[in-house]
Amino acid sequence: MRSAVVVGTGLIGTSVALALSSQGVAVHLRDTDRAASLTAASLGAGTVEPPAEMADLAVLAVPPALVGSVLADVQTEGVARYYTDVASVKAGPQQDALALACDTVHYIGGHPLSGAERSGPLAARADLFEQHSWVLTPTADTDTDTLNAALELVSLCGAVPVLMGAAAHDRAVALVSHAPHVVASLVAMQLARAEERSVSLAGPGVRDLTRIAAADPVLWADILGANANAVADLLDELAADLDSAVTGLRAMAATDEAKRCSGARVVERLLRQGTSGRARISAKRGAQPVRYETVAVPISDRPGELARLFADAARAEVNVEDVRLEHSAAQPAGLAQLTVAQGSAAVLEESLRARGWSVR
Repeated sequence: MRSAVVVGTGLIGTSVALALSSQGVAVHLRDTDRAASLTAASLGAGTVEPPAEMADLAVLAVPPALVGSVLADVQTEGVARYYTDVASVKAGPQQDALALACDTVHYIGGHPLSGAERSGPLAARADLFEQHSWVLTPTADTDTDTLNAALELVSLCGAVPVLMGAAAHDRAVALVSHAPHVVASLVAMQLARAEERSVSLAGPGVRDLTRIAAADPVLWADILGANANAVADLLDELAADLDSAVTGLRAMAATDEAKRCSGARVVERLLRQGTSGRARISAKRGAQPVRYETVAVPISDRPGELARLFADAARAEVNVEDVRLEHSAAQPAGLAQLTVAQGSAAVLEESLRARGWSVR
């Protein structure tokens, strides 16, 4: 790829442009907000000057509802040989492109599953997509050369290509992105209503849970609106599970022992199912889901203790996929949680105990 046109210079569009520019691709920036495109250009994302000849690829970094109309416009202009988008939903834009009689032979939908809480070109990074999944949604019309151009884009951005149908993609992102965003916002709403003294006790758990709620509400209203039915279906299922949790918790507070035991079983079952679901998420971006286990090791705050733990873990010849630290400044010790592939925990535990560690 020698040249590209990026239409839309927000976080994603500018990050695509920065990644391509860093790989020697001549990038031409377009945006209805000229200040945004000039800002992106000043960051080294490309030039606001139009290309002298047809570009190899046009990347449409616009909201889902605008993909169809913008695609029709740029194809009419003939700005590129091939076209893709980076919208977070795929079925709607695909239907819009067909309704507007766009050239679907030379267009393929795309969605890089990466982002940030901040929006706009100043939040962009050239490495934003590295090792993240990038979904491509070819149709029966999609030309092989179009698919290859999109695959080259994904490669230049350091991402991992995933081919899916548009409807399957939208159901998947409703599960792993859109519904969780609503849930995070609902929890964060409770924080907004709470007393300052209560909020001041917030630790890493609630910070992690609500992190995505800090994203641009206007942008996310557009995203959720474009995938509203799929998200609503998942939230209906979640509402039923919440009802079960509430019923179980009320029973745990009852005076009758039988009710308390029954409620405890309900809540424990929900927690176990949550643990199983969490274990299905790969610790490595772009990798296929693998089941993991966690080894928890109490660790003192003495200098060098964490390095000693890592060294002893390495001696067990077990690959540690992820590390999570829980520590309070008021306590002399913390807890290191080492995530390893299923079946490796027992080996790591035995090795660490042999070297004097207390393992939970």
